[in-house]
Amino acid sequence: MRVRSVINAEGDKLFAPWFVDASGSAASLFPRTFRLPVYKYGPKKVAVWDYFKVTEALEGTTLYADGEGPPYMEWVWQITVQPDTISVGYVTTGDAMKQKRQAGLTIDEIYAQQLAHFPELERLLPYTGSPRTASFLCRAHGKTCGPNWVAIGESAAMVDPMTSNGVTAALRHAGEASQLITRYRSRKQIPWLARALYSRRVLSMANFFNSGIERVIYDWPIRNRIGGLTAGDVYTIPAWSINNIYSRIEPRGVVSTVSFGLLLSTLRAAMNVFYWFCRRSRTASPVCVVS
Repeated sequence: MRVRSVINAEGDKLFAPWFVDASGSAASLFPRTFRLPVYKYGPKKVAVWDYFKVTEALEGTTLYADGEGPPYMEWVWQITVQPDTISVGYVTTGDAMKQKRQAGLTIDEIYAQQLAHFPELERLLPYTGSPRTASFLCRAHGKTCGPNWVAIGESAAMVDPMTSNGVTAALRHAGEASQLITRYRSRKQIPWLARALYSRRVLSMANFFNSGIERVIYDWPIRNRIGGLTAGDVYTIPAWSINNIYSRIEPRGVVSTVSFGLLLSTLRAAMNVFYWFCRRSRTASPVCVVS
C-alpha cells in the first residue's frame, strides 16, 4: 500500500516521495482509504461549546460532573483560552443528546441547562449565543504506517478529550514519524518491522488511555464504588506516569516496544479486574442468613 499521489478537493494532484497523514479524526485519510482495522471505545459522543468573555482572569482547566450516580457520566469543561476569554463545553453521548432533542429541546436550551447545573457557570446565564457542536467516536487504527506514509495525531488514533492526551499524542506521533522518514529516506521506504513497531506503539497507548477512561471514569462501577474524585486519581496518576515513562525511555526497538506494551497490558488487566470486582459486588444479590 504505497502512496504515489494525492488529489485534493480542488482537483490538484500532489506527488511526493513521503506522505504524513495529519487529516484528523473526521478524515483519517490513509487508514480509511486502505480500510485498515479500527478499534472503537465507548459510545459516540457529542460536544457542545462556546466562548465567553470574563472580567477576571482564570487559570487552568476545570471539569464539572456528577461524579457519582449516573450509569454513564456527562461532563462540562471550562478552559481559559485568553486572559479575558474562556471556553465552556458540554460532552454527552449521542443517544442522550438524541433523547433530549426528541423531547423538544433545542441545542441552545440543552447547553443552557448544563450551565445552570453548576453555580460557577450559572453566572454565564442567560445564554443568548449559538453554541458550536461536534460529534466524535474514540477509536484507534490497527495500522498507521505504510511503506512511504505515516498517520499521526487523531488521524491515527482519536483519544477521548477528557484524557487531555490529544496534543501530547500528536506531538509524539509527529516526532516518531519524522524520525522514521529521516532514518529511511535513502531506502525510499520504511521497513516492515519499523512500520509494525510504530503502529503497535500508537495502538497500545490509545488503547490504554481510551479503555482506562471508559472503565474508571465514564462507566459507573468503579466511579460509584470509590467516588468520582478518587476515581479521577486512580485514572490520572497512572496515565500521567505512563506519559512520563514513555518520554524518558522513548521505545523504538523491538525489546523496548514489546516491554512497554507488556507494561500497558498489565495495567489494563489490573484495571479490568478491579472493574469486574466493583461491578460484581454492586450487582450481587443480597444474601439472607437464617439461624
